[in-house]
Amino acid sequence: MDKLDALQARFEETATLITDPAVIADQARYVRLAKEYKELEDLMAARREYAALLANIDGSKDILFGGESDAELKEMAREELAACEAQLPAMEERIKLMLVPRAPEDAKNAILEIRGGTGGDEAALFAGDLFRMYAKYCERKGWRLEVSNANEGAVGGFKEIVCSVTGADVYGTLKYESGVHRVQRVPQTETQGRVHTSAATVAVLPEAEAFDVDIQEGLIKWDTFRSSGAGGQNVNKVESGVRLRYPWKNPVTGETEEILIECTETRDQPKNKERALARLRTFIYDREHQKYVDDIASRRKTLVSTGDRSAKIRTYNYPQGRITDHRIGYTIYNLPAFMDGDIQDCIDHLIVAENAERLKEAEL
Repeated sequence: MDKLDALQARFEETATLITDPAVIADQARYVRLAKEYKELEDLMAARREYAALLANIDGSKDILFGGESDAELKEMAREELAACEAQLPAMEERIKLMLVPRAPEDAKNAILEIRGGTGGDEAALFAGDLFRMYAKYCERKGWRLEVSNANEGAVGGFKEIVCSVTGADVYGTLKYESGVHRVQRVPQTETQGRVHTSAATVAVLPEAEAFDVDIQEGLIKWDTFRSSGAGGQNVNKVESGVRLRYPWKNPVTGETEEILIECTETRDQPKNKERALARLRTFIYDREHQKYVDDIASRRKTLVSTGDRSAKIRTYNYPQGRITDHRIGYTIYNLPAFMDGDIQDCIDHLIVAENAERLKEAEL
């Protein structure tokens, strides 16, 4: 309660600050404080619930041990005490987790990148299956998914597809999906019914906001081109597609490398430029924060949410109808529903595993 009482003072201070015209004028500071206010608001709600639970326990004990003679009232107090004491451990664990600082990126929107890996055409088809799985999951969550760039495979699916996902706590939820996804099934092109293994890589990046990274826009080289179409009236007759090149100095190696980004999401060139810039910010933000990610990976043996894109995280076995998440030993046999976007149970188990490690870190 001492910690919660101290945070109550900060909550009241933050509530005052976000109404200050000087703070509102400073967009970066206002956004940061507004996020802090929302997190503290949730914690203060838990504080009130916890305080009420403790008060009920004290009140029940007063009736039971304070000389009350009414037998019926004492029985009611005994039942109330048992119920409240049963709720107390879970409530305290919940508050402990809320007191552990969240990763600052968790509340951000995300960039979702899916690339076919080993397996040729089958890998591209599997990448397409993963895209549909995530699209349906986003729809269930009420998130907005927009494709910014896609390179289709020769027989379907995608060699590569890049999307932006917008909503509440998107990155904090989807970050568990980063890594290599492996599929075992009979490909459409297989004539002898043999099971093949192929893979696709998923990367989930926190979307950077304008004040997260410093970009020198004068160094950006822009090209425009016509977006490909289906033919006939659907062909894009104007140069709405955009391509940017930006020289970026890698803070780890000290070497300058060129970043190349294309965007053909809309037929409006200014909008495509805006979205290409957003992807550039996200790319740089992700690379510059890799040291932070690696530091977490060195402490968390489960590698639950480190964003390690080279790690094999999950296998989809179609003959057995099985999904196995190798990080936490999670296995279920509802592959059709899973591929239809029903992935929340798996993510919930990953969240529990990461929260257990966060609590260990906080106690060290």
